[in-house]
Parts: sequence; C-alpha cells; structure tokens
Amino acid sequence: MLSIKNLTKTYKGGKSAVKDLSLEVKSGDIYGFIGHNGAGKTSTIKCVVGIQDFEEGEITINGVSVKENPMYCKENLAYIPDNPDLYEYLTGIQYLNFVADIFQLSKKEREERIQAEAEAFEITAALGDLISSYSHGMKQKLAIIGALIHRPKLLILDEPFVGLDPKATLVLKNRMHAMCKEGTAIFFSTHVLDVAEKLCNKVAIIKGGELITAGDTKELVQGESLESVFMEVVGNGKTD
Repeated sequence: MLSIKNLTKTYKGGKSAVKDLSLEVKSGDIYGFIGHNGAGKTSTIKCVVGIQDFEEGEITINGVSVKENPMYCKENLAYIPDNPDLYEYLTGIQYLNFVADIFQLSKKEREERIQAEAEAFEITAALGDLISSYSHGMKQKLAIIGALIHRPKLLILDEPFVGLDPKATLVLKNRMHAMCKEGTAIFFSTHVLDVAEKLCNKVAIIKGGELITAGDTKELVQGESLESVFMEVVGNGKTD
C-alpha cells in the first residue's frame, strides 16, 4: 500500500532530515515508526502525505506516485499530525461535515459514521461547541474521527496517543485493529515502545534520518523487549 524507496529530504541550509530511506507498508499492516526526537520520523511522514517535497527517491500509495498524482493519494489516505491544527471557529460537527464534504460522503454515510465514532470516543455532547473551547485531548479525538469517517486505505498517524485518555487510547487501538482486518494499512510514529511492541506487527527504527533496522516485530524482538532492542541498535548504530 505504501512504498518508500530511497527517500532523501534536505532542508534549507543543508540540514539532512532523511537519508536514502526505504520501507514497505502492506495492506493489513500496523507498522510502527520509531526513533528519538529529531530522528526524521515527522519529516518522512510529511513527505508521504504531500506536505513537504523531497529531493530524491520515490513514494507511492497503492502503486501511485505522490508526486505525479497527489490528489489520488490524498483521496486514499488520512493523516493525523501530532498536534492537530483544526479550524477553531467551527463547531465540532461543522468540521466533521466539512471533511465529509471533501470526501463526498452521502448524508446517510456521514451521519452513521459520525454518530458511531463520536459515541465511541465520547465526544457527542461536545460536537455543537466551538473547537476553540476544546481541550487538547478533545481536539485529538475530533481529528481522529475526521480521519476515520471516509474509511481510508492508508492511515498515517504521528504520535497518535499523546493527549488521549486511557479509554480513548483503547478505542483507537481497537479501531486500528478493526481497520487492518478490513485491509487498511496503518503507519504511525510513536515514542511509546511498549505500545508499539504490543500493537504493531512490523516496526522500523530510524536514527539521524537513516533506517537502522526494520521488519516483523516478533522477529526483531526475539524474546526481548522492543525497548531493549531499540536501545541496543540505536546505541550501537547497528544496521541490517
């Protein structure tokens, strides 16, 4: 579903954020993207979703280039940043209807999906309030619902569990599992290694913009914890 080949991203001034990165996320994968702050996770994600351009390499979604056909790619993915930047002058329901309009959902589809997701994330009572009145956690829930209602084929999340209460975290995990059973591919960054170990069937570890190791979670861990593997490969600079 998502293919990244030899991705290189350099910012003005010559700062290299991502160097020759390659990985594959297949339909049904929950793929964890792990690294320290500044490792290149968010830069990679922003290139995938079309927010940032990149100098070298190729990114395709369902076999389609994000450079050559960005509209197709954006129609088939959903992106939740680590700090959602929502339209605070709208109410929650206005924002969700705006998203539904973009993806051309029917009246029945949007009503059923918004109701189901809002109830699951316990935000129904606040949908008539201005987003400016929402807490960070409420905004995160609204962003998640907005990302889920058009049933994307690829879901990309940057630190999705930050700011969520324990119940909302569990709801999101369950939704991720359900979506993958239906064929959705999920690619997300996280600092919470325990969550990644339990949730992801595959993980990739990045350091200094370079891929250190990637593969099946159980094969990488081999009876250890993901935390210990992460500290070992990042500390030693081990590469595959």
